[in-house]
Amino acid sequence: MKKNYLDFEKNLGYSFNNKELLKNSLLHRSFGNEHRKYKKISNERLELLGDAVLDLVVTEYLYKSYEDSTEGDLAKIKSMVVSEPVLAAISKRLEVGKYLLLSRGEELTGGRERSSILGDAFEAILGAIYIDSDFETAKKFALSHIKDSIDNVDTNEEILDFKTILQEYSQKEYKIIPEYSVINEIGPDHQKIFEIAVKINNGEDGKLVAVGSGKNKKSAEQAAAKVLCKELGVKIHETL
Repeated sequence: MKKNYLDFEKNLGYSFNNKELLKNSLLHRSFGNEHRKYKKISNERLELLGDAVLDLVVTEYLYKSYEDSTEGDLAKIKSMVVSEPVLAAISKRLEVGKYLLLSRGEELTGGRERSSILGDAFEAILGAIYIDSDFETAKKFALSHIKDSIDNVDTNEEILDFKTILQEYSQKEYKIIPEYSVINEIGPDHQKIFEIAVKINNGEDGKLVAVGSGKNKKSAEQAAAKVLCKELGVKIHETL
């Protein structure tokens, strides 16, 4: 149960005045199931606070940095960067999983690598830094890790919603929305791969079609939309 938080603080680039805050930010609620002392303690309150701090930090940065963007544009960017994949990736770089306090069951089922737990932990750590210091310090910490994702949002394919991008492009250019259909299912039920086609029935150019595949229908639709976006030369930043 003992953790070398000094090493972790080096990863964070921040030294806590109150070490209990750091510990609590890493304490998953499952840990209390096995340790009565921590039954009523978890990082969820700090996560709630960190979520609010992160929301303000990112919104302020977008407001000041993207003066020509509309409220809708800024909201789209914020929703993409303040997301589980981005926050989990930050936590992985910081080696947060190594220091999490988890139940044995949670650990055995891959909790230290689970994106939802890692994303929540980053927000909890941010909340802890805010309580331990002040808003400006928390802001500096948050931006040091998320600013690059904001500034390069239009090239980060891992967080782009290609279905939404294609739909908005199609509505703008052709006044219709794309249609998706399953064209093939490969493999047994527990390892099935879906192939999905997306088409735009454009009166002038005929049917614009692309195919994508994935382990579920949602990911296959995203893959198909991505292919068609590239074939159409959709400029991602113009749809944000």
